[in-house]
Amino acid sequence: MKNALKFLVALMLSLLARAVVRRYRPNIVMITGSVGKTSTKDAVAAVLSSRFLVRKSEKSFNSEFGVPFTILGVPNPWANPLAWFSVVKSACALLVLPNHYPNMLVLEVGADRPGDLARILRMATPDAVVVTPLPEVPVHVEAYASPEAVREEEFSPAYALRAAAPLVISADDEYAITNAKRLPARVISYGLAKDAAVRVSDIGFLEADGRVAGMRADVAMQNERGELTVKGSVGTTQVFPVAAALAVAVAFDIPLAKAQEALASYEPPPGRGRLLRGRNGSLIIDDSYNSSPVAVEQALATLKSFPRAKRRVAVLGDMLELGRYSVEEHARIGELARSSADLVAAVGIRARAFANAKGEAEVLLFDNSKSALKGLVGVVQEGDVVLVKGSQSVRTERIVKALLADPKDVPLLVRQERKWLLK
Repeated sequence: MKNALKFLVALMLSLLARAVVRRYRPNIVMITGSVGKTSTKDAVAAVLSSRFLVRKSEKSFNSEFGVPFTILGVPNPWANPLAWFSVVKSACALLVLPNHYPNMLVLEVGADRPGDLARILRMATPDAVVVTPLPEVPVHVEAYASPEAVREEEFSPAYALRAAAPLVISADDEYAITNAKRLPARVISYGLAKDAAVRVSDIGFLEADGRVAGMRADVAMQNERGELTVKGSVGTTQVFPVAAALAVAVAFDIPLAKAQEALASYEPPPGRGRLLRGRNGSLIIDDSYNSSPVAVEQALATLKSFPRAKRRVAVLGDMLELGRYSVEEHARIGELARSSADLVAAVGIRARAFANAKGEAEVLLFDNSKSALKGLVGVVQEGDVVLVKGSQSVRTERIVKALLADPKDVPLLVRQERKWLLK
């Protein structure tokens, strides 16, 4: 009964969203891929806002429910059954009454199960697609026949593009490059590769007043050169969403200077490498939104290279939805963690594999985030740099909350809505 109701609701939303798109015909930029979709979506929306009336997906609402909420311009009604009447009312008003509807939609789209993106593509056809990196072992792989199947679905919005439409891909992603060559789209690449249309180089930490304040890099596009900066978050993964947004600027003929001006207001979403002041004079790298092997690998590289840290502490939760790759990837990441940090706190059953991995770092074992937050409060010391990362269900943001120096910073954390706090 529950599944049947969910199917009917999804069908209703899809039909309403499709009708609204057909009536107003906005330009649609879809953000797909495995790594950094939400950050990329926010950066792309910031750049396009310099020229268009933009509406973007809220937070990480990228499912067959979240996408139509964005198209209809309504808040998520799941917490309030009566709010569904407002959804229908708003949709009918859009279809019947004159409205000042956005002329640009920036839609983040995601796939948890096979067929998810096909259902979304029936609602809206993209005019441009941005594909974020597609790693060797992507998240949600346990629901698919193989990693290749995940990558194929995540790339699939590109197949819906008309000839010569913009397709933005990572110049460092061999899978995306190979697939893009088969399409008649206008391919615009970004990344470290020398032939990237938006080439990033000399990536490093942005410092202010002797402290790390974010990331910076040199950027070159269309015979223009400039500096790319991301404030408040660290990691090379924070640089590439901005580079992807600059590639979208190329697609829509927005000059580099104007794109940089628009990006001045951009900051990565909560839980994505955010720098926060921690207890006892420590510094927290809050990367608690989600976790996958490639994301942990990149986060550990950031921790290892972080300047002037007296001690590097990696608080790592289970990486979920890896299926048959789980044991192998937890063992590999455990070895990497013990060579990147001075102290590793493993949170969850799967993360216990870190204790058996090669490496010199001490490993503390915790069953869950609640026991970890109690155990770690007295462990962090002055000068520690503490990376916190784990899959969504592990709720490692609870650990970040316990380690904050100032409770006023709690609103900067991910999953602070009432529905999450009650779980």
